[in-house]
Amino acid sequence: MNEITYTRQGDYELPNLTLPEQPEVSLGRYANLRRKYLKEHHRVLYYNLLTQGKLTEHLAEVQRRAISMEEKLVFQMREKQGVTESLKEADFLAWVRKMNNLRNAAQEIILEEVVYA
Repeated sequence: MNEITYTRQGDYELPNLTLPEQPEVSLGRYANLRRKYLKEHHRVLYYNLLTQGKLTEHLAEVQRRAISMEEKLVFQMREKQGVTESLKEADFLAWVRKMNNLRNAAQEIILEEVVYA
């Protein structure tokens, strides 16, 4: 069993606590939004994950799921709305406009279903 050591500060003895080591992971947009959401709206869950050393793992999983879901949604919406390579060759600006709309719609879905869930 780990024995807790204390440091005296004034009249108080405070425990010498350290957070577990967490791996260095490059977190993206969705992970950072999830961290902010947890910190502001679900503080207990945020601090539980942080003190257990699972916050980075959780955020990396959210990022992975969000990116995977975004790719899948954009592909499905492209097929459903007929945004093809032939449209890209015929009218490039219309293709860009439609692709931006599809990406924005997919990102809104991801924010609701993955990040803010």
